[in-house]
Amino acid sequence: MKQLLKAEQLMQLALCIAALYYQPIHIAWWLWVPLFLSPDLGMVGYLVNAKVGAILYNAVHHKGVAGGLIIAGFVCHLPVILFIGLLLWAHSSFDRIMGYGLKYNDSFQHTHLGMIGKQTQ
Repeated sequence: MKQLLKAEQLMQLALCIAALYYQPIHIAWWLWVPLFLSPDLGMVGYLVNAKVGAILYNAVHHKGVAGGLIIAGFVCHLPVILFIGLLLWAHSSFDRIMGYGLKYNDSFQHTHLGMIGKQTQ
């Protein structure tokens, strides 16, 4: 089952990359990596505490937020919002493939996909 879920996330990542390619905002190739990784800046909330960290991290990694931005960008003809939504969805799919899920507010390692990190090995 785990491989099936990863395949599903891989397909979502591929669809988002294709949509990003065809959407109206075109950026230099070298900006893709920093932009793709930018949602991980949501981890800065963990400098305050685990609860704030989880809220901020989940806000930028939740596919509902990404989907809402995609819809709003498309319906309102706002290419920047559409771009951000697709980027968040693609990043979240990549994170799920790597085993990182939405965070619980007790620790960074406790995700909706299970525990991550050294404690689990």
